Amino acid sequence: MPYKKISGVSKPSASTDKHRKEKKQIPKKKTENSISISPLSSADFPIVGVGASAGGLAAFEAFFSGAPPEAKTNMAFVLIQHLAPDHKSILTDIVQRYTKMMVYEIEDGMHVNPNSVYVIPPNKDISLIDGKLYLLDPSSVNGLRLPIDYFFSSLANDRHEKAICVILSGNGSDGTLGMRAIKSEGGMSMIQNPVSSEYDGMPTSAIYTNLADYVLSPKDMIPEIINYVNHLTVNSTNYIGSATNAENALSKIFMLLKNQFGHDFSKYKPNTIIRRIERRMALNQIGTTEAYIKFLRSSRDEMKSLFDDMLIGVTHFFRDPDAFKTLEEQVINKLFDGKDSKDEIRVWSVGCSTGEEAYSLAILLSEAKETLNKDIRIQVFASDIDKRSLEMARNGLYASSVVADIDKKYLHKYFIEEKNVGFRINKKIRDMILFAEQNVTKDPPFSNVDLICCRNLLIYFGPQLQKKVIPIFHYALKPDGYLFIGTSENIGDFGNHFSVANQRSKIFQAIPYSSGEKTFSFSEFEAFSLKPDELFNKTNNFDFPKDISIKELTEKTLLKQISKTAVLINNLGDVLYFHGHTGEYLEPAPGKADKNNIIKMAREGLQRELTIALHRAVSSNESVFYPNIKVKTNGNYTLINLSIYPVEVDSYAHDIKLQTGRFENHLYLVVLEHSSSESLDSIGNYVPGSVENDKIVKRLENELKAMEEYIQTTNEQLETANQELQSSNEEMQSLNEELQSTNEELETSKEELQSINEELTTVNNELQFKNSELTKSNDDMKNLLAGTGIGTVFVDFNLKILRFNPSITNVINLIGSDIGRPISHIASNLVDYTGLVEDAKHVIDTLVPKEIEVMTVNKQYFNMSIRPYRTLENVIEGIVITFVDISQRKQLEQHLIKLNEQMAEAVVSTVKQPLLVLNPELKITFASRSFYSTFVIEPTETIGNFIYDIGNHQLNISSLLTLLREVLSNNSQFNDYEIASEFHGIGKRKFLLSARRLYGEPTQYDLIFLAFEDITDLK
Repeated sequence: MPYKKISGVSKPSASTDKHRKEKKQIPKKKTENSISISPLSSADFPIVGVGASAGGLAAFEAFFSGAPPEAKTNMAFVLIQHLAPDHKSILTDIVQRYTKMMVYEIEDGMHVNPNSVYVIPPNKDISLIDGKLYLLDPSSVNGLRLPIDYFFSSLANDRHEKAICVILSGNGSDGTLGMRAIKSEGGMSMIQNPVSSEYDGMPTSAIYTNLADYVLSPKDMIPEIINYVNHLTVNSTNYIGSATNAENALSKIFMLLKNQFGHDFSKYKPNTIIRRIERRMALNQIGTTEAYIKFLRSSRDEMKSLFDDMLIGVTHFFRDPDAFKTLEEQVINKLFDGKDSKDEIRVWSVGCSTGEEAYSLAILLSEAKETLNKDIRIQVFASDIDKRSLEMARNGLYASSVVADIDKKYLHKYFIEEKNVGFRINKKIRDMILFAEQNVTKDPPFSNVDLICCRNLLIYFGPQLQKKVIPIFHYALKPDGYLFIGTSENIGDFGNHFSVANQRSKIFQAIPYSSGEKTFSFSEFEAFSLKPDELFNKTNNFDFPKDISIKELTEKTLLKQISKTAVLINNLGDVLYFHGHTGEYLEPAPGKADKNNIIKMAREGLQRELTIALHRAVSSNESVFYPNIKVKTNGNYTLINLSIYPVEVDSYAHDIKLQTGRFENHLYLVVLEHSSSESLDSIGNYVPGSVENDKIVKRLENELKAMEEYIQTTNEQLETANQELQSSNEEMQSLNEELQSTNEELETSKEELQSINEELTTVNNELQFKNSELTKSNDDMKNLLAGTGIGTVFVDFNLKILRFNPSITNVINLIGSDIGRPISHIASNLVDYTGLVEDAKHVIDTLVPKEIEVMTVNKQYFNMSIRPYRTLENVIEGIVITFVDISQRKQLEQHLIKLNEQMAEAVVSTVKQPLLVLNPELKITFASRSFYSTFVIEPTETIGNFIYDIGNHQLNISSLLTLLREVLSNNSQFNDYEIASEFHGIGKRKFLLSARRLYGEPTQYDLIFLAFEDITDLK
């Protein structure tokens, strides 16, 4: 059956060719005659790792049957098969039949040479280091060996882009993780088409990762490998050309990728990029970059494949266990310090790939939460630009080989095994993680994060990208947050932003910003996630005591100044308290009621001087006095004196939280009083003669000076207002950016909800399918119970009826309403049997089944069976009572018994020897006709009498009676027991007596068969 990939799970489908088109751009297959082999350096040849398990022998045969006739392939093949420890492999002999290459069973330290095949020995793991194969004793992890993964990983480290892996028939998922390692190093992967495999577990697991370059039948593999290696060799020697050509070619490819997918790879490290491009050229058998660029422009599939190859990364659960152990011991618990149920721990896994790293972090956090017994919400953000990887991460299903990376206690606690599929992360951990598509180099970061985990992503970034990303991490972290990077990575020139928490495990702790410092420009992002108060570092609020009375504070200050009318204000002029009658000087401002501000409330003539005086008092923090201010009150003008005094708040309390909700550290007391130095008329002019000319001049000078101060104060206030407006504008801009970031998080949450909805839809479909199966099974069971004619009743532990079938009504009078009633309340049709309840209790107590034959009032016989009711989990939940109708069998048995009795009587009657049948009491129950004629005795004198009482007691012989009793008690017999006596009616005779045990019915006792042989004439 052809093969196709459906919704991430490998399933049979309509067309293999169609699958190949959908899966990858698969090169066309060539015949053996078309294969040409390019020479390679013996020190730099590719090595092909071939893994198989169940069904592997047939797959190996087919694999090497496609090899060229000549022995030269310029490659080495290493075969890894699952073998029993005591199993002698015949693989070496089998492979040797199909190839002219030399075939070896691996020995420790063996050099790998091209044009050779190496076979794993039993009960060993192998690794490749510097071109040598080393044997290791297997390290069983949770009872599971993964020799293919182990070798593939070492092959990737040793051969890099010249590593090739082939996965053939087998159960489980061995090889999948090793294939990831090879792909991350730029190697090639080839998988057997599951349709052609005897066991499709390993191929299906590998295809599920979407990392397979080829999906072929085994006989087609070696020709494709040779073609791939030939083109890889050509590209590795001829690809670069001149430096200028290389730069131009890369720029064109980067431009195509950016236009298609929106991601710019131009600032990635070039070596990695070049290797991935060369690999794609080899897979498509294209020899020049110009031809490949042309092919890229014409093939969207190849564009997608190249983009996917750029994103391949290696990850697995708890990668670098020592580093994760350090993180757990030195960081994880600290994240919970000082937090309660209202707080949240936020973690960001950058470049999460298929999710193993994010789930590892969530497991450690869950363990710490449980250990510390803290009810704190944990939120892990996991981001990547690879949609394929994110889909796998959201699914949370991993191959069985992950058991090699996960501690046994975590495996049992946080994973659910799905038979023949793998292990799925449990819902508790899954719900902690939010997976999101995000480019860390251009998309807004998450904010207020406690821990950032970005491992082995920076190694792919060039210096320019690294200098951009590290400040982003610093910005996203809380002031004391942690950064966890790969063991081969570092923070570069940003040591002033991070302190080293653990150098070996590459754990760093953020250093808070210095005043006014910025580590990167917000304008690079469309939105960012800082809250305004975080951005501008506003003063935090604290709850100080409120027991200081404002009224008391005001009155104490007034007493010092001996004033009649006063107002307590803050540095902005907001009124906090009124004292005395202020109506002559102040009135509420017209319009919508707002908070009281003394400047807005000042009557005509007072506002200008009050503004100047307040500005001077605030700026100098000294008392200010303005005399003879003309204030219009109720149509008349009055001269008043204005005084403003700073209030010494610290003398009363450390800080006061006023009804405005703010903390006021600087307060001022405004004192207003009448002036008696001069008098004014009704229109505000001075009364003539009331003052000397020099005083008038001085007053005018003071007014002019006050006017200048007022203008200056107004200008300063305008500048202050402009600055505040600018600050407010920045706050609004920051708030807008925060809203944009929030919107992105909501979009991410929406995607996550869509993913969850898809999962729920899948679960719902599965439940519907299972419900349909359950309904069908119930119908089948109902028809089975009704069709067998066997009366059945199910009873729980309390002997209450759970359900029954119609056939039971022949024995027990049951109706539908009897369900739930005790069985002891139900009348039965049984005769001479009243122990049903007692027997049922006995079976429940002992779990020992019981069977008994019973009869109904209608003379029907049943075989009654009482057995424990066991669930699929072998749990006892009651008993099952069945009644099998054996009436016909019983009638047949009785008929056979009668027939046998008749036959026996006929046989015995025809025998010439005298015969008797005795019961255990030695009473005669039967005598043959020859017995009556031989001993001349009547039946009335025989049947029912003891054997020792018949006749003249001639048979009352103690030794004879002892032998007869032993026949039954010891299951013995005797022959030729001789007696001689004078018998009534026949005279003196001699007999030989023989006795046997005669078995009776099961419900009756056994009998003794006694035969007489007359030997009188013989003597």
